[in-house]
Amino acid sequence: MKKQVIVLSVLLAGTPSAQAVTLRIADQKGNMHAEMEAANQLQNLAYKIEWAEFPAAAPLAEALNAGAVDAGIIGDAPLLFSVAAGSQVKAVAVSKSVPVGLALLVRPDSPVKNAAELKGKSIATGRGSIGHFLALKALEQAGISDKEVTWRFLTPSDARIALESHSVDAWSTWDPYTALAEVTHSGRVLINGKGLSTGNSFLAATDAALADPEKQAALQDYVNRLAAADRWANKNVKAYSQTLAKIIGFPAEAAEKSFSRRQSHWQAIDDSTVQQQQETADFYTKYGLIKKKLDVKPTFYHGLSVAQTG
Repeated sequence: MKKQVIVLSVLLAGTPSAQAVTLRIADQKGNMHAEMEAANQLQNLAYKIEWAEFPAAAPLAEALNAGAVDAGIIGDAPLLFSVAAGSQVKAVAVSKSVPVGLALLVRPDSPVKNAAELKGKSIATGRGSIGHFLALKALEQAGISDKEVTWRFLTPSDARIALESHSVDAWSTWDPYTALAEVTHSGRVLINGKGLSTGNSFLAATDAALADPEKQAALQDYVNRLAAADRWANKNVKAYSQTLAKIIGFPAEAAEKSFSRRQSHWQAIDDSTVQQQQETADFYTKYGLIKKKLDVKPTFYHGLSVAQTG
């Protein structure tokens, strides 16, 4: 699998001195960096940010595991796989959203009308991704074994090509890829994640970064700026979508559809979030994707707050 990583250094008004701490932040296409830039939350920092952009969660998790980055945004399922593999990372904040953009897509002319009709078909997604989770949930709900379909574990760009070229029958993915498929009429939503997925994404940080007082302080400021950017974007959907479209290279219609339906907000880790993550872990254990029961409580860090105003 080809890994595409884009590393950018942020040049800001009031750039801190060369001695200032640097946060190495891992992002996914059209996520934190885009939103914070649009909301002017990357100005006058007391620390530096070095961004690394990844096409999906799996290579981002690898970078966290290797200590190549200090923190990154990751879905609930990929975080579990990372922790189960022994990574030294903790979830420090959670983004709650409506998972409508998490979807199983088929071609517009596909005869498949429901999840039950995927029996004997092929599904493209990322192994251990939120797309993988959705597909397993949808199959289970339809009474179909995960062994009654053929899995193709691909990057989003490769999966999109595979669906359009008839190499696979379905693609389980997430926004902004779902929105792009919808507005370009290259994919039809068979089932979405509402009622099947928690809609949780996490900001995860390495134990090493959390153990460094300067980096921990920078992460606290970063989380508050991230939450403020999300509030701004939710209040200025059209303006933000125009900026987002330019940053990710997608049509404005796709960018707006992708963001507006998320209704996202960042908050501190709470007990209900930990319980939701435990249920997700138990689901993966049942399917043998996590080899033994995982207690998720130690994978959360409760030391950061998330400002709800400002």
